[in-house]
Amino acid sequence: MKEHHYAGLRRSILGSMILVPVIPFVLILGIGYYYFTTSIETSTIASMKRIVEDHRHMIDSFLRERRANLEFILHSYNYDDLADPAVLYNIFTNLQKESSAFVDLGIFNEEGIHVNYQGPYKLVGRDYGKENWFKEVMKEGYYVSDIFLGFRRIPHFVIALKREVAGKAWVVRATIDTYMFNDLVKKVRIGKTGEAYILNVEGIFQTERRSGGNLMDKDPENVKYPSSHSGIVTFLQKDERGDEYCYATTWLKDKKWLLVVRQEKADAFRALRSAGFLIILITVIGGGAIIGLAFYLTGRIVRRMQRMDAEKDELGQQLVRASRLAEIGEMATGIAHEINNPLQVMKSEQGLMEVILSDLKEKGELKESEDLKELEDSIDQIKLQIDRCSKITHAVLRFGRESEVVSTDIDLRDFIPDVISMVENKANVEGITITEEISADISPIKGDPGQLQQVLINLFNNAIDAIVERHGSEGGKLNVGAGPKGDGRVEIYVKDNGVGISPENLKKVFSPFFTTKPVGKGTGLGLSVCYGIIDNMGGVMEVSSEKGAGTKFTIDLPAAA
Repeated sequence: MKEHHYAGLRRSILGSMILVPVIPFVLILGIGYYYFTTSIETSTIASMKRIVEDHRHMIDSFLRERRANLEFILHSYNYDDLADPAVLYNIFTNLQKESSAFVDLGIFNEEGIHVNYQGPYKLVGRDYGKENWFKEVMKEGYYVSDIFLGFRRIPHFVIALKREVAGKAWVVRATIDTYMFNDLVKKVRIGKTGEAYILNVEGIFQTERRSGGNLMDKDPENVKYPSSHSGIVTFLQKDERGDEYCYATTWLKDKKWLLVVRQEKADAFRALRSAGFLIILITVIGGGAIIGLAFYLTGRIVRRMQRMDAEKDELGQQLVRASRLAEIGEMATGIAHEINNPLQVMKSEQGLMEVILSDLKEKGELKESEDLKELEDSIDQIKLQIDRCSKITHAVLRFGRESEVVSTDIDLRDFIPDVISMVENKANVEGITITEEISADISPIKGDPGQLQQVLINLFNNAIDAIVERHGSEGGKLNVGAGPKGDGRVEIYVKDNGVGISPENLKKVFSPFFTTKPVGKGTGLGLSVCYGIIDNMGGVMEVSSEKGAGTKFTIDLPAAA
């Protein structure tokens, strides 16, 4: 029945010890993981936006600077100067010193004829009047083209500006180094997979993409880029291979070019994945530690409860034995009282015998003889033993008498020898020598004589049992002493050369029901009761012992005022 009780108790404690810490542990990890992932996602997206923003400013600055270079030329020279090959050569030479991004420089009249040119190709005289870029620049005054092939059949893009003076218009156009511009855009590096590229409104690559995408090719992945928008837009999308990317996009060149920065999601959120693995590891280790500790503590708690229940059962048995001893004590008191009455009769009869013998001797009816002397010695011995029995019965009656605690002055010089006499015969039978060391100038103490007698008898009996256990019936010594201690206090000690007390038991000797004696020989109540009695008298009871050498109990009491 008890095993089922302990098994259910074990399950209940174990469940509580696992669930109580695990629930907040999981909640803390979950909340921490949520905020951490949110922070990582936010910082990653913010980083991509910052890169896009910086890249946009860099590209816009590049185009503005190139436009400013051409505007300077356009407004610093007239048409006739620009139509002069020597002048244009000097201008182009200085322009390339300003920026190596310029590949060539050309001048066009209002019909679109290429009237002057400096560069690696032979383009003078060609008619561009019907080209889209020429129509656009004549209409708007400024134009930046998409990547196109043109007459040279090489991917390139141009920047063109128009100037009109006195009804006469002309156009200056420069080709930008496509590869230099391409490298300018491609140089973005984010993690292992981050890349940047530019698309036009039709989704045609204006710069190359490292992961696959050539100039003037259509984006093969058919990514659904956001339509015309302001600012920076971020989104997640999978490519044709199923790889998910984080995108950040913004429009350039009057919303004709789309700057795209993208990075694989696994790469972008690598720290998040590492944190996930770390959290899983912490969860496994922490959960294992909680469960292991729960099993360990549950085992300890249940074992301690089993031990407490066992001690409780033992205490119950000891209480029964203590009650039985109390009943025996009452019986002993009653027996002592009953014995005392016949002793009084015997004492009276012994006295009568002495009177009769004395009268007979005076009348001369009994003559002195050896037999008469033995008879008188026997009568004296009877008297001696009657007095001794009477003294013992009176001591038992005083010890067992139930009365209220009466505090009186106790002279230890007479009190201690009187108590020793109650156990002296028992000690002599066991071959124990009792020595007394009671100071003549010891002050009396105030307390209840019956209770102090109970304390000393308990100490004497314990000492006798310890001595007999070690020495048997020879070599035992019991030393009892008392004397002033100073500061108005008195010290009593009881020292034996018995078996001693082990260090682990020494600190438990005053605990209720603790005993080192075998079952049936002790209740474990004696020393705890003695300690309480001395404490109520305002004193202190201490013990020192060495295993195999002996034990000394010391009582420190206040002297009577």
